[in-house]
This record gives sequence, structure tokens and C-alpha cells, in this order.
Amino acid sequence: MSRLPAAVLFILRTMIRWLTRGKVVPQNPIEEFQLDLEQPIIYVIPHASVSDLLTLQIACKSLGMPDPLEPQIFAGKSYKRVHYLMDNLGETLPETVRDFTSALEVHQQDDSHDAQLLPVKLFWDRYPGREKLDDIVTGKYPKPPGKLRKILQILFKGRENLVRFSQPVSMREMAQRQGADQRAGHKLARVARIHFSRMQHIATGPKLPNRRHLFEQLLASPVIRQAIRDEAAASNIELNLAQQKAQRYLDEIATDFSYQMLRAGDGVLSFVWNKIYSGISVNNAEAVRKLAQEGHEIVFAPCHRSHMDYLLLSYVLYHQGMMPPHIAAGINLNFWPAGPIFRRGGAFFIRRSFKGNKLYSIVFREYLNHLFARGYSVEYFTEGGRSRTGRLLPPKTGMLAMTVQAMLRGLDRPVTIVPIYFGYEHVMEVSTYYKELKGKKKEKESIFSLFTILRKLRNFGNGYVNFGEPINVNQMLNQLAPEWRDSINSGEERPAWLVPSVNQIADQLMVNINSAAAVNGLCLAASVLTVSENYNLPRQQLTKQMQLYLDLLRAMPYSEHSSLPEEEAGELLEHALSLGKFEVEEASLGSIISLNEKEQVLQSFYRNNVIHLLIIPALIATAMLRQRSLSKQAVVELVAQLYPLLQGELYMHYQAEDIPDLVERYLEQFTKMKLLEATEQGYQLAQHRRGRVALLASLAQESLHRYAVVAALAVHQPELERSELEKQTAACCQSLSQLHKVNAPEYYDKKVFSKLISLLKEQGYLDNRPESAQALYDQLAPLLAAGVYDSINELLNP
Repeated sequence: MSRLPAAVLFILRTMIRWLTRGKVVPQNPIEEFQLDLEQPIIYVIPHASVSDLLTLQIACKSLGMPDPLEPQIFAGKSYKRVHYLMDNLGETLPETVRDFTSALEVHQQDDSHDAQLLPVKLFWDRYPGREKLDDIVTGKYPKPPGKLRKILQILFKGRENLVRFSQPVSMREMAQRQGADQRAGHKLARVARIHFSRMQHIATGPKLPNRRHLFEQLLASPVIRQAIRDEAAASNIELNLAQQKAQRYLDEIATDFSYQMLRAGDGVLSFVWNKIYSGISVNNAEAVRKLAQEGHEIVFAPCHRSHMDYLLLSYVLYHQGMMPPHIAAGINLNFWPAGPIFRRGGAFFIRRSFKGNKLYSIVFREYLNHLFARGYSVEYFTEGGRSRTGRLLPPKTGMLAMTVQAMLRGLDRPVTIVPIYFGYEHVMEVSTYYKELKGKKKEKESIFSLFTILRKLRNFGNGYVNFGEPINVNQMLNQLAPEWRDSINSGEERPAWLVPSVNQIADQLMVNINSAAAVNGLCLAASVLTVSENYNLPRQQLTKQMQLYLDLLRAMPYSEHSSLPEEEAGELLEHALSLGKFEVEEASLGSIISLNEKEQVLQSFYRNNVIHLLIIPALIATAMLRQRSLSKQAVVELVAQLYPLLQGELYMHYQAEDIPDLVERYLEQFTKMKLLEATEQGYQLAQHRRGRVALLASLAQESLHRYAVVAALAVHQPELERSELEKQTAACCQSLSQLHKVNAPEYYDKKVFSKLISLLKEQGYLDNRPESAQALYDQLAPLLAAGVYDSINELLNP
């Protein structure tokens, strides 16, 4: 291929460079795969192709990788740098096996060499194709495109080109494990073929089913047939009418994925994102690609903060070289024209409740089983709905339980849930959320609400998509319910271990989402201004406080999956001000930055996105601020007592046994930052840093207020039923918010109190014994500001 005249190669390369604007995945293979450029790199591509080879050459040059057209000197000999694996019939080329065998022999004789076999696949068209009956029976797939089709692909789809590098194979390790005979050469070729097969599946997904044929398959399944008979008997209707009802349910639920819609959507979203976002940051995507390459069944489980979430995730995955997942969308989004568009984009629709409708429940579950069985990745939001406060909502476990139930049908691939954290500097629905929390009825989605959303498209700042630590469901079930495999194909829908295991997996999922938090300038500024007196600060003080939080987070990283900005506080504040959410007033000693009445509320949403990262240092700061001087042991005991509540409320990843060491490290860091001074007795507040400590401490106050109100109510009225306790707690906190000007919707949100009261019951504080709640209140009282403490006593002791 490289023997073509240089002038011809130059012309072809120029044309390809002009016609293609493809993506390279991963963006930095050298760093992600830890490639050693001092050792030989052998590129392996599936088929001989001039266009593929020249496109690879262009990509390698931009990445600083060796030129695939240049020979390499290896063990004193000159070798080709590119090998083609298969002929056009899909058979492994004998000369490639010979070259692999020869290279293995060199490595076996001299282990100082370690050539890296790097599979590369180039996609000019990511259309998965339509499933035909022959494909289902024989498993045959299309041959590589001919020359004419390849030319047409370059002309019309060159802008979609994807150069996909895969995990390299070490020739030295292969020679040590497998030897260096021809059989080992064939084994290496098979490894490369598996790589290409999985790369194809990841980039294009399974073939698209014929929708009518799919419905016929599902309706003929024994489980749905039995459900139809049960429905006919229960509703006293004809069998064919019950079957028609099941078919209507399938038609309501099932996606009708279209690759053409995906391409069109990519073009539209690329335009929209470039128009409204300064940039989209993606972190830890390599872990997801690795899982897909290893053959895992992937379930994407993001937090849910905006309607942008599912659009952004599909867009990001497509540009990361993966086919977007099938998305479980609420039936409320199935309105014209959004519903048909979403359905063609991969959405399948789910009702808010299955209660009382057994046929619908079974049809939906069988459809979900089908998606898993066919190898489609799936996305669902475990919170159920969008968070109105910026905090994670308690998980709803229905979809997760159905995922585990699908595994019990004998799914032969490991199922892995990938948690995803979305971070935004502007959520377009945040004003609506505040109105709903104030009691306004949620507006039904419609074409008019769609136009309202489009009208709001403007400067949204940066967007963040962070992939968290994956949860291997098979491994977690092995720990939680070692006997779970006994239930595979047993016909038992709800084994005894199912509910408790799913609940624990769901809680771990929420913890992993929060562990992937993205910190940005807006949420840092919001974390300072929303707790400052009168919601304003001099610019210099705001910058210093933001820098304090940055320094603290950099010195004490919350998680390896979380992300921090590279910029310093001054630059981050400038960017935050450009978003138009803060008011700047010039004064004689410098500018004053403040929040107006509306933004006082709205900015609490962005603060709540990251408050779990700062709540432990905020609690320590509160103790030091109120007590002035404390021993290390006293601080440890305080945090250890309150941490279970914070952990349950904010889905934090620290374990109880981590707290002593964590507190000690924070105290040492506070001392390094000159916020505290070490004494013989322990630590004392550095008075010249009191203002900064006070602002940090204020981040913990709202949580402490809620804990104190519930504890005080339980002391004074231990006989209160749960519902009444929730009601009175919310009423008391609403009064406190008015008295002390706390403009934060979650301060008296019923969902927050419901979760809190459950946590207090689990911890034994609400066991109808006033002394249990009194012990908690006695610990909390010294941490409260004097005015709040007095207000709580007055409200509860009129």
C-alpha cells in the first residue's frame, strides 16, 4: 500500500484531509494507554485500505505517534509498522500470522524488547444496519465496503469519520505466556479479531430490530402470553382484546431508533452546545470504554438535574466512540413533537407507576429484558425525576430491581452500572424548580414548554460530564447475597435477597455519583455568597474565600473521580461574573459582589451540587468557631456522631472507621493554612482568620438547624407520629427561614425531612425515648448561632 508513488499518496492524503473532520478516540492514546514511544508500536487494522491508512497517518501525526507509513527498526531488522488482519472474506491473512509469529520469537529470545500491538479501527459509517432473519439465524454480518462504496463514504460521511484506538497488547507478555510458535501467532491474531469485533459493537451497537417482528417475538414469549391470559380472565374480556392491549403497551413503550435521527441530532446538538456552552468537560470516560471493550452489559445511571441530561450524555458518548444508550424516559415527555423525536433517538417510555396494572408491568419488564439480551446499553435516572434543590434525591429502585431480575434470566455478560455526575453553571429549569418548591403546581410538558426552553438558550457557561466508579452488579451481589445465582432461571421473580440487595446497590450508586462531582467557579462563588451576611461580599474577600476552598479541595481531594478546575480563584470569579448571575457595585474600597433576592434562592441550587465536598471541614470549622479551642479527640467525637446523618443526607463515601484519620488530616491542613493554631491541649481558632472560618462554618448551618429542630421536637413531643413530625419540622424550619433570612428551598423541603427522619430513626434518636433525642440536641445546641438557638426554643416552647 505504501508502495504507491509519493505524488499519488500526497494527492490522496490532501483530499482525505480536506474531506474528513473525524474524531480520534481516545483523544490522547499515548497518555491513556501509557504507550512507550521508545519501544516499537505495531498498528493493526482490519483490512487493507489506502483511505484508512492515510487517515490513520494524519491522525498519528496530530497525536505525536509514529508514522504508520514509515518502517521501524526492530531487533536490527526493518519491519512494516502496519499489518492488515483479514482479507475481504473475513479470513485471517497468513502473512500477518507469520509476521506475528516472527515478532513473538524475537521477544522470546530477548525480553528487552516489548513491541506494542495497537489495534486501530476506522469507521466511516456507524450505521448498525437492520436486523434480518438471516442475521438472527446465521450471525452473518456485512463484508467490508468495496472501493465505490468507500469513495462514497469518504465524500458524504467523511465528517463523521472515527479513528478508534484500542488497548494495546504487549508482545513480550504474549511471548512469555503463549510461547512463539505458529499457534501463538494465530492466538495473537484471534485476540486482534476480538478487539475489532468489540470495537464494532461499541461504536455501532447491535443491529436495529424490525419493530413489527420484535413485537411478534415478545407477544409470543411464554411470560407475556400467560400475562395476557391472566388479564383476559381478570378483566373478563376476550383473549384477542387482552392481546391488543399488550400490543398497545409495547407500542407506547418501545423505542424506534433511527441512525439518521442520531446523525441529525448530532448536528443540531453540536450547533446548540457550541452556541450555549463555553465548553463541555468530560472526565473518566476511558473507564467506560474499557468496560465496553471487555464485553460488559453497561447501564448508565446519571444524576438528574435538567432535561439537558439525556441529550448531553448521548452526545458525549457518541463523540467518545460509543453508540448512545436506549434511554428510559418518563411518559410525560411523550408529547408531539418531542415524543416521536426522542423515540427515534433511542428513548423508550415508562409510566410513573405500574401499580394495579400487572400486564403493563410484565410487558415493560420483558421489553427491558430484551434490550439486555440483545446487548443494548441502557440509561435510566435512579432519582426518578429531576432534583429541584441541586442535591441528590433518594433513589427509586424499580428500574434497578428489573435490571437484577434480567440477570436472573441467565444473562451471560457481567452487568455494570456506570454512575454519572452532571455539573452545570446554568440549569435552564432552575427558576421553575423554585416556584414548584414554593407550592406552584408542576407544569405539564408540552410543545409550549418546549418553545419556552428554546427561548432561554443563551450563555450557559461550562458543562461537566464526570463518569464515576462503576458498580459491577455481579460482584456486588456475590458480596450481598452469595446465594443469588441459585435464583437464575428458577422462575422466582422476587427472591428474599432481592429488595435488600437492590436497596444497598442503589445507595452505593448515589454515593458513587456524588464522588464524581465537578467543581467549577460558579458553585464555589455560590458556596460563599449564599451563606454570607446579607448575601454580599467585597470582591477581594470573595476571591480569597473561593481560593481557600480550592486550596482545601486540592490538598484533601474528595475522590479520585471528582474534578477540580485548573484555574485560580480570580480567573474563576471572572468567568462566574460573565454569566450574569451576580450584581457588582463599585464602592470606594473596591467592588461589592452580591446576589439579588431571586438569585439568593437560585444560587443555592449550584452550592448544593458540591456541598458534600466541603461539609466535613465546615463542621470542623463550626466546632472551632463556637468553642474557640478543642482537643483533637473532641473534634473526632463530634464529627463521628454527626457523620452518619451527613452521610445519609448527602450520600458521602467515607466509612465510620475513616473519620478519625480524616479529621486529623483536616486539622493538620487547617493549621498549615493558618486557620487554626496547634496548642498543647489541641487546637484553637486563629483570630486573624476568624472571618474565613466563619464563612466556611456557615455551609454546615442549615443541616445542623434541621437536625436540631427534629431533635427538639422529639424531646418535647415524643408521641408525634412520623407524618406529624415531618409536618411540624417543616413548619418550624419555614419560620426559621423567615426569621433568619435563609433563602434556600431545601431548608424546608418535605423530601429532605422525610429522608432525615428515616436516618434519625435508623440511628436510634427517634425511639420514643426523649433522652435519646436529648443527647443529640445537647451535642447540636453549642454548634448553633445564638439567634437560631433562641428561635428554636421560642418556637417549640411558646
